[in-house]
Amino acid sequence: MPRSLRRGRIRLALLAMVGLLLTSCAGAGALGSGGRTLVIAIVSNPQMEDAVALKGEFEKENPGIHLKFVQLPENQARAKITASTATQGGEFDVAMISNYETPQWAANGWLENLQPYIDKTPGYDANDFIPTIRDSLSHDGSMYAVPFYGESSFLTYRKDLFEQAGLVMPEHPTWQQIADFAAKLDNPATGVSGICLRGKPGWGESLAPFSTVVNTFGARYFDENWHAQITSPEFKAAANFYVNLVREHGEVGASSAGFSECGTHYAQGQAAMWYDATVMAGTNEDPAESKVVGKNGYVAAPVERTPEAGWLYTWSLAMPKVAKDKDAAWRFMSWMTSKQFVKQVGNDFGWNRVPPGVRKSTYEIPEYQQAASAYAQPTLYGIDKAQQSNTMANPVPYPGIQFVGIPEFQDLGTRISQQLSAAIAGRITVDEALEQSQEYAESVGESYRETR
Repeated sequence: MPRSLRRGRIRLALLAMVGLLLTSCAGAGALGSGGRTLVIAIVSNPQMEDAVALKGEFEKENPGIHLKFVQLPENQARAKITASTATQGGEFDVAMISNYETPQWAANGWLENLQPYIDKTPGYDANDFIPTIRDSLSHDGSMYAVPFYGESSFLTYRKDLFEQAGLVMPEHPTWQQIADFAAKLDNPATGVSGICLRGKPGWGESLAPFSTVVNTFGARYFDENWHAQITSPEFKAAANFYVNLVREHGEVGASSAGFSECGTHYAQGQAAMWYDATVMAGTNEDPAESKVVGKNGYVAAPVERTPEAGWLYTWSLAMPKVAKDKDAAWRFMSWMTSKQFVKQVGNDFGWNRVPPGVRKSTYEIPEYQQAASAYAQPTLYGIDKAQQSNTMANPVPYPGIQFVGIPEFQDLGTRISQQLSAAIAGRITVDEALEQSQEYAESVGESYRETR
């Protein structure tokens, strides 16, 4: 095993020991009253909460299987699921992970190969998954996680505010155009910020949108020989642009705003634009959640030096290798990621609440086509174009677009995001943030050069 991977696993093991000392939950596969209880770790996003609300339907169809959901905010969920899975702790029968973890954990032998279960499940139809999403969850030709929802990134904007200001949004805007629009639409007197951008620390929080800006500005985290590039002129330009934009025309409290906070801010009519995950659209157009339903336009991720700039991400369900009741776990996983589940969510909660970006058949449902008419095609476009060849100006030695697909990035990315957040808050300068981040990255890059 390469030295860098050994170091990563040691780091994960240490994290796990700390996590297990601080927190605990019922063991996976625990016997419940009258049957077996599956313990499922998920991120507490709105779409996942719909699945929790429907658990009674699953239990009715599967007598003897009881579901216990452990719902955690994104950063906490990542830490706890990583700690448990890396040490094969057995707390969870099913865990929600992404296309960042799946290929790495599959290669480490931490996950159950789902392909045999998929192949023997009538009607599950894995060929219905959008190819880029399916491939991102595969290792050596087999799927090791099944997608619940998929996303790229795009920009939403208030069509009414643009019309009032006499502005026209291009279908493929540049970041400079977005900055100009934000300056014109920023209105502190009415409590409407020009734009909302994440500033909350976390490699899956602020570093996700920020990394797409890095990419399209022609920067990268490492060059082909694993030399850190965070103090390069291109990276500095991207960081100064992002920090200045959110400081000058972004939301109040931007340094602690993540996806959820920006979602609330925009849905309450407090921002003229928002750049983030395509999954945002479901909330934007939900009358129960949003004050701006029907007022929003959706366009491709802004660019600078590349033809495209969107990311690729999917929240998915995986089965730890040590899960005790694998057949029951798969029965739940296949239910929550099935065509039937999509229709049930649409019928019970509304078609804007359907998990997007996963199944091609979802986009053929007439009710969904009508509900998602403003954002369905921009979502599919972003997912299709989300490839390094489209979104990066220079070659890199790692997989991933909005993340660096190596084990160390959970720690490295979080450290960099903390520096970025401090710069947004005005506690340090951008140069200071990048210099400290460069030191973090150099130690990671050195370990990879040693194994070449």
